[in-house]
Parts: sequence; structure tokens; C-alpha cells
Amino acid sequence: MNESASLPEDLRGRANLRVVLIASAAALGGFLFGFDTAVINGAVDSLRAAFGLSAALTGFAVSIALLGSALGAWYAGKLADRYGRVRTMQVAAILLAAGAIGAGLSGSVAWLMGWRVVAGIGVGVASVVAPAYIAEISPAWIRGRLGSMQQLAIVLGIFVALLSDAALANSAGGASGPLWFGLGAWRWMFIVGVIPALIYGVLAFSVPESPRHLVARGRSDEALGVLKRVLGIGSDAALRRKLDAIQLSLQREHKPRWRDLVGGAGLLPIVWVGIVLSVFQQFVGINVIFYYSTTLWHSVGFNESNSFTITVITSIVNVLVTLVAIGLVDRIGRKPLLLFGSAGMAVTLGAMAWCFAQASGSGADMTLPAPWGPVALVAANLYVVCFGVSWGPVVWVLLGEMFPNRIRAMALAIAAAAQWLANFAITSSFPSMAQFSLPFSYGVYAAFAALSLLFVWRFVRETRGVELEDMPG
Repeated sequence: MNESASLPEDLRGRANLRVVLIASAAALGGFLFGFDTAVINGAVDSLRAAFGLSAALTGFAVSIALLGSALGAWYAGKLADRYGRVRTMQVAAILLAAGAIGAGLSGSVAWLMGWRVVAGIGVGVASVVAPAYIAEISPAWIRGRLGSMQQLAIVLGIFVALLSDAALANSAGGASGPLWFGLGAWRWMFIVGVIPALIYGVLAFSVPESPRHLVARGRSDEALGVLKRVLGIGSDAALRRKLDAIQLSLQREHKPRWRDLVGGAGLLPIVWVGIVLSVFQQFVGINVIFYYSTTLWHSVGFNESNSFTITVITSIVNVLVTLVAIGLVDRIGRKPLLLFGSAGMAVTLGAMAWCFAQASGSGADMTLPAPWGPVALVAANLYVVCFGVSWGPVVWVLLGEMFPNRIRAMALAIAAAAQWLANFAITSSFPSMAQFSLPFSYGVYAAFAALSLLFVWRFVRETRGVELEDMPG
């Protein structure tokens, strides 16, 4: 039974506002996730020139933070189960702040990559703990919308990163131009990341611990207090029923262990669904847009200033459609949105492949003749619309809620680690793939989009309105 749904409207409204504020603070980890992974977009060309990097090494330098993210995601579940969701958020904030400063001040590409790995670990930790925490403090009737806040925060982080990249580059007369203390603008693109990291760390002290974690640690009285404050339930009987439901779901299992994720024939099917969803979210190539778009548009004839502007506009589109997704995810459901997104991405990626097949020249001399440049821009933004209204937010919602209580944090950690490894594979390979053939690159992403549609149709179950304690294994 959904106790909160039976609340009087005034109490339910206050509960909604309270939980939205708490979820917003937690979702700032998603903002840092988006900011830290996208901020390198404006620095790619300057980074390549400053350290004399080849295409392959450029791809590795851009994407190495994702290996750190995979590592952080892998251990985040264990940390969150042992020390709590809130304490784990604080650790992520420290790592992100240190990585931002270190990367900006690095004197060699090796040091820069090392500090990017540190920041990446923080991103990976935040990518696991935020959706798990938001799902665990959210009432079922608004859990999808609150879970979507993770993706909204991610796309806002991407937008702010790209906007700050553009502002810093314009102030310095180019990404390689000097700014404060003689440091190049591209270095300040990294350093400014310390600001949201510090804000995240401070806010992490203001949110309550997950009631499910408190119950798992034997702190039932504290859990009752959190449930009362977050859900606004005034009835002691209703509070006790909710607490009993959590205790019952946790009593069905022993202390979480990695082998709990294994069934008779390997990983549990639900874990595999989470992994494949995560991989498809990256294999459709979305982060090629957000990590390389400035370089990409520059390479096909747009000047640097216009390339930055186009990239910022694309990120604004991403923010707006994520807001649409938040309004739809609890009305339409998770599965229909994923199916729509897969179909739309397959078509728009195919269109981009066709447009780039019309390009003339190669390397820095490549151009898209009229009308293919504008068509490619439209297709790219429609692709972002299809992703942003579906696979962007919905995968994070599903990962936060689809697993049974006994394995949620660990299963989410594995799925998130798989996502970061897939992101690394796509991001590191793109410069070499693009040098070989842009039409081939986008054709591959279109094929994965088509495969993702078949996978969702066959294997993904709808979770709209289902209480976390009732999630099947």
C-alpha cells in the first residue's frame, strides 16, 4: 500500500516540496557528473596543441576520466552500504574538487590524466549514490520525476560546463589564450569545477540519511524520523507500516555481498538488464556530441566561436527536453519513452551519417557543402531531443529503482561501472573512427540505437508506480 498517496492534499504537498528539496541537493552530484565530463569539450584542441598529442592519444586523454568513473562506480555501492549514502556523497565532492584543481594546474599530459582519473572516481561515486539515494527517499507516485532530476542535473552540468568553456575562451580570445595568473583559458575550464564541488559537499551535510540504509544498520528510530520528515506522514500507524515494509524487504536477505548478484547461470537476469541498458545508453554515441562537438563542428567548416555557440545551443536543447521527460516519465511510463527514443535516435543518427557522407576534403580541410551543414545541425539536435526525452533520464530512473532492495546499491554499481566503461570505449575511439570515416562512425551508433529498441521491447519491464519493496528480482 502507498501510505503517502492517502495523505491529505496539504500534507502531501508539503511532503512533495520537502522531498524535492532533498532530492535536488542529492542530484547536484549529477550536475558535477555532467560538468566534469563535458568541461573538456572546449579544451580538446588546446590540449592537443599544448602537449603535441596524436588523435589516438587525444582520445585517451579526453576519456581517461571515464576509467576513473568506472572504478568509482564499482566501489560506490560497497561504500554506500557500509558508510551511508550521505557520507559517500561527501567523499565524491572532495575527489571532484581535488581533480578540478589538479587538472587545471598540471604541467604535463601525464599529470593531467592522473588528476582527471581522480575527478573521474568522484564522478563515478556520485553517479551511483545519487540515483540510489533519490529512489530510496522518494514516494512511489513521484519517484520517476525525482529520479529524472539526476539526468536534469547532468544536462545542466553539461550546459554550464560548455557555457563556461565558451565564456572563458571568448574572454581570452581563444581557448589557448592566457587568462588570470597567466594560465591558459583551457586550464581555467578545469579549475572552475571546484566551485560546484564545494557546493555539493556543503549541501551533502544538510540532507538526511536514506531510511532504508538506516534500517539496514539497525537505526530504526532515526529511520522513522526521516520517513516522517520526508513523506510528511502524521499517523504513527502509517509510519510503522512503512517501516515494517522496509524491514521485511531487508530481512529477506543477509548482509549484501557481491555473490548475491549471481544466479544459477551467472549474473541475475535483472542485473544483466541493468548492464545492457547502461551500455546501450553510451553506445548510441551521445557523449561524442558533448565531448567533441566543438572540435567536430570546427572540423567541418564552422569557426571556433560559432562551434562553441552551436555546442551551447545543443546543450540548451538537452536541458529543455529533459524537463519534458520529467513531466512524462510518471505519466507515460519508462518503457514507452525508451522505445520512442530508440526509434528516433536510429533515424536521426542515420541522417547524420548520410550528411557527413556528403563532406568534401579531410582533416582540418573538411567541409560540408550546402545544404548538408544545416541539415546535420538539425539532425544532431533532433538526436539530442530523442535521447534527452528518453534514454538520458529514464535509464537513471530505472537503475535507481529496478533492483530489489537487497542488491540495489551493488547492482547499480555494476551497471554504472559498465556504463562508464562503455562511455570510455566510445569516447576514446571516436577521434580515430572520425579520422577513418564520420559516416561509418554515426552509422555504427545508429545500428546500436536500433538494437536498443529490440532489447527494450523484449527485456525491460515497466516499473512505474511500483514500490521499491515490491520490485521483483
